[in-house]
Amino acid sequence: MSNNSILLKIENKVACITLNRPEVFNSFNREMALSLQSIMDNCETNDEVRAIVLTGSGKAFCAGQDLKEVTDPDLNPGFKKILEEHYNPIITRIRSIKKPIIAAVNGVAAGAGANIALACDIVVAHEKVSFIQAFSLIGLVPDSAGTFFLPRLIGFQKASALAMLGDKVSAEEAERLGMLYKVLPLESFEDDVNKLALKLANMPTKALGFIKELFNQSMTNTLDEQLALESKLQIEAAQSEDYAEGVAAFIEKRKPEFKGR
Repeated sequence: MSNNSILLKIENKVACITLNRPEVFNSFNREMALSLQSIMDNCETNDEVRAIVLTGSGKAFCAGQDLKEVTDPDLNPGFKKILEEHYNPIITRIRSIKKPIIAAVNGVAAGAGANIALACDIVVAHEKVSFIQAFSLIGLVPDSAGTFFLPRLIGFQKASALAMLGDKVSAEEAERLGMLYKVLPLESFEDDVNKLALKLANMPTKALGFIKELFNQSMTNTLDEQLALESKLQIEAAQSEDYAEGVAAFIEKRKPEFKGR
């Protein structure tokens, strides 16, 4: 499945979603933002998809908002519409889809592009990648949940400095700070991402979805509320087919074959 701005490939229970406007470093316009939401909705309901990879075509992951769209009077949808109809729904989908989402950052991730990556469950990048909170450099503030996730990932002081100064952060520095899971070698980046996605796609999907829900709620829950939610979801997980298979495989000393149920 494809359209002008997004590519989708589903293979071996993995959906690879590729931002596909390489001529503008995969920056978002309205068509691309709405297409991404639609494709993510399809991946959420498709039982053949058990893991999702989000990446970019060409030299960039995503450069954020296409400034041509907001400076052309004939194209400009206005920031209210851009935020409420483009970026906010994308972030909401990333966090609500009960399947693991990998951000495979293949090039520069700037502005909203960086924050979309940081909202994913697992972020990997190769050693030539850089991240930049570019908003302040043109008189804007971080959006796409950048002010929510970045301080939680790297701490208030460092996040504040990066947002205000607009410093470029290398992949190695991003890993050291805790912005991403792992830096992968450039020469094996696609293969390594595929191996990671395949591993997730063959794990107990329901349990992974519960883990995602637990981490989401931990952002605002009290300790008692989090303990109660852990108990609730652990009981539900223990009733799944994958839990029964995992226990049986452990007892029988074999590799489990999880079905995502």
